[in-house]
Amino acid sequence: MDFKEQIKQLGDRVLRFKDQTLTEEATKSAFIMPFIQILGYDLFNPLEVVPEFVTDYGVKNAEKVDYAIFKDQQPVLIIECKYHQENLEKHYTQIHKYFHLTKARFAVLTNGIQYNFYTDLDNANKMDEKPFLSFDITNIKDQQIKELAKFHKSGFDVTQILTTASELKYSNAIKTVLANELINPSPEFVKFFVSRVHEGRATEKVILQFTELVKKTVDQTFQDIVSDRLMKAINQAKQQTEEVKQEEPSVNQEEENKIVTTVEELNGYYIVKSILRTKIEASRIFNRDSINYLSIILDDNNKKPICRLWLNSQKKKYLGTFDFEKKETKHEISSLDDIYNFSTELLAMVDFYENK
Repeated sequence: MDFKEQIKQLGDRVLRFKDQTLTEEATKSAFIMPFIQILGYDLFNPLEVVPEFVTDYGVKNAEKVDYAIFKDQQPVLIIECKYHQENLEKHYTQIHKYFHLTKARFAVLTNGIQYNFYTDLDNANKMDEKPFLSFDITNIKDQQIKELAKFHKSGFDVTQILTTASELKYSNAIKTVLANELINPSPEFVKFFVSRVHEGRATEKVILQFTELVKKTVDQTFQDIVSDRLMKAINQAKQQTEEVKQEEPSVNQEEENKIVTTVEELNGYYIVKSILRTKIEASRIFNRDSINYLSIILDDNNKKPICRLWLNSQKKKYLGTFDFEKKETKHEISSLDDIYNFSTELLAMVDFYENK
């Protein structure tokens, strides 16, 4: 199961069990500890995860943060947890203090549903007031999952995350400003359009007249854009469906009854899938069986063949690979393990379709 699927499953789990999760400790064990595990960290390895991490060794009443994630024997991420019904805003001061008392570059404040990621973009060693990444695990967007994946143990890179954090911070700020302007246009926003379409002076009366007009026009424009994109997507889907139907060879019922997907074909399919999985999500890889061979395709689309497994002959077995003109070349193989020898050719076809 890939990272995206694990995060989606956790979101479903939170929705299913939140009404039965009645304390902060229960929130930690049911929602937040699985989240840390999905990020690739071993909760039972003190070199990776330290619960109740002491943030300041110089005071008697030492402050403790719920979890600290370590890399190279240094804390890189601290996580402060709250009960899932808690409002996180009132706990900002607490996580701000913890951030100042550690060497971690990133801090997370979460109630197991809402996750707020902070760093120190504005002033070094002083946590920003606003998170650069914020999401609801029960309604997380694909782009947010993509950003979250950068915190996975396998690819954790402080410099890369900080670069992304800066972009996200200003991108989110722009979205907020734009959303507010669309709901309640400011005089400055209205003046921008008045200066482009109105020949007279932008008097107070003109601004007042244009305010409602701008709001209505912007709303209609966005609706038109969404409608156009939706129709375009529908038409493309119809076209692709028709193309697939045209390319699929007609199979009568008698021939269809003869098609049997063997264990050997499935094992070969899983080998190809494991190779392709290094570049694309496993959910995008499909197979279609025929009497003579098992075809492995991308996105369930016959126009995107990856390879063919010719394994039904008792004498010789072949792996059929394709070039960029979709011309097939058969390679004799002595065992399924030989498929790994053609990893370069298989991955090249994925790159071809992705870049096309």
